[in-house]
Amino acid sequence: MLLECKDLKKSYRRKLAVRDITVNLEQGRMYGLLGPNGAGKSTWMKMVAGLVKGWQGTLLYEGHPLTYRDKAGIAYMSTEPFFYSYMKIKDVANYYEDFFDDFSRERFYELLGRMELDAEDRTRTLSSGMAAKLKLAATLARDAKLYLLDEPLNGIDLVARDRVMQTILEVHSPKNTIVMSTHLVDEIEDVIDEAIFVREGEIALAGSKEKLHQDWDASIVDLYRKIYG
Repeated sequence: MLLECKDLKKSYRRKLAVRDITVNLEQGRMYGLLGPNGAGKSTWMKMVAGLVKGWQGTLLYEGHPLTYRDKAGIAYMSTEPFFYSYMKIKDVANYYEDFFDDFSRERFYELLGRMELDAEDRTRTLSSGMAAKLKLAATLARDAKLYLLDEPLNGIDLVARDRVMQTILEVHSPKNTIVMSTHLVDEIEDVIDEAIFVREGEIALAGSKEKLHQDWDASIVDLYRKIYG
């Protein structure tokens, strides 16, 4: 098992953002972390990425308690912008190369071309959609064991989404695991192996796509409507 979470809790002041989440991630699987904004998806991802402290519960990575050393195998893409405004896109490659040994400059520039991004453009001039594609290119240019993509389709127009999803699928392999959080369920239903529905910091429903279809006689989109509608 790549990742094991048991009874995870995280509160901010008096509000529980994550409450009693228990879930396991297997190597080689593609997961959809589904739910509306504020459901706790981002908090959970940040916990797994080692960016949130003060939580309770058990979090095991490859069988041992998660430590800062495990960040080397986890590639996390946040919803927030994380590039300095003075940077050009090409500076992002230097930034990532300094921090991550598994970052591939060649792969990064290949992804820039696919995303139709100019390496000479400054990050502060990018539209929300272009900034989202840059974040994704930088994240997927790493050779990680676990990719955590928080709302990777946000701000990206309908035509570009197909290209983005194809890029994510090309990175996926039996050697890695990808988790995508989103509320755009219809965009990812065809590609995920597992669905995890999060509601108010808890897991409302989880399982393989095939088993959920069989047990509920419903698509992932229909289940989303039932759970949150």
